Amino acid sequence: MRPLTGAWIENTATQAVFAVLNAAGHACYFVGGCVRNALLEAPVSDIDLSTNARPKTVIALCQKAGLKVIPTGIDHGTVTVVSEGMAHEVTSFRRDVDTDGRRAVVAFLDDMAEDARRRDFTMNALYATSQGQVLDPLNGLCDLQARRIRFIEDASRRIQEDYLRILRFFRFCAIYGDPAAGFDAEALAAIAVHLDGLSSLSRERVGSEIRKLLAADDPAPAVATMRATGVLRAILPLADERALAPLIHLEADRKTPPDPIRRLAVLCAHDVGAALRLSKKETRQHSELVAALGTMQGPAALAYHGGAARALDVLLLRAALFETPFDSASPAQIAQGATAVFPVKSADLMPFFQGAALGKALGDCQARWIASDFKLTRQALLTRIQ
Repeated sequence: MRPLTGAWIENTATQAVFAVLNAAGHACYFVGGCVRNALLEAPVSDIDLSTNARPKTVIALCQKAGLKVIPTGIDHGTVTVVSEGMAHEVTSFRRDVDTDGRRAVVAFLDDMAEDARRRDFTMNALYATSQGQVLDPLNGLCDLQARRIRFIEDASRRIQEDYLRILRFFRFCAIYGDPAAGFDAEALAAIAVHLDGLSSLSRERVGSEIRKLLAADDPAPAVATMRATGVLRAILPLADERALAPLIHLEADRKTPPDPIRRLAVLCAHDVGAALRLSKKETRQHSELVAALGTMQGPAALAYHGGAARALDVLLLRAALFETPFDSASPAQIAQGATAVFPVKSADLMPFFQGAALGKALGDCQARWIASDFKLTRQALLTRIQ
């Protein structure tokens, strides 16, 4: 295999980290997502490195070389090395000595193959040298090329090491898997046995995985399989995935980018902010979308009250949930509502109205204006009131 190439390998910031560790006689490799994505010709973002140097050694060597080091996960062998302003997660070769399914006690190693065995999926157990030469200690390259998501060795044991891997499995299937190949049978069997482990996970970790899953181009097959295995019910008991696939089809037709919260709204119309520990902004977006589904507001009114983006979200959700076509006239109506400016001010209704009566009169006036498709003028509205 030809060595990997790209700016992510060649940049001087990353090569400086390699140089520090290699000069001291330690091995260092790219590992995991950056290698996987490069082989799939997908964008590379985070740079993770793996080394046989112990964490304290990594810290001492990098600090001596003038690099900033942050002990982000030192108990588990990970430190963040900042070189030229760029963060690199550097993790020592390790194996799990003990785990409760959330946190592990680790022992450090000198063997890369043993380090690879504690990872989750075969496609994530790929390494590369500083010059891009790929190393495949567990034969994960074949699975990657086939877009096959498999746990390393014993699926049940990998899950028991960290129950979040159940959700990661479905996320990886949605993003990297071959839809035509289906889902690994051994993995599904192990997941079904260990559903109870999901209850031990923090809501933050579950929410993060669900958002990442729903951001995939087409998570519908993965979510349907989550329901079939009992995973979906375990994390969102009131979820119903039947309208998710239609929504994704509508998004594709409208060339609308995926939005995890829009998709979450079609998946579950109940309050999920606490269950998934969403941010305040995400919780508000979800609740507003769900609330708007129960109104009779048209495209223009939706856009006037909530903006063009929310109006489009609501119309897509309605079409998916109610199994109706998306009206081709809606975009123009959304644009009309989003730019409309109510021509009447509170001062225009005074002194005829005061206090609560003023608020009601202004609201009634606005409702008539919206019902007229924003055509009634200020004079027409005020004449009717007076």
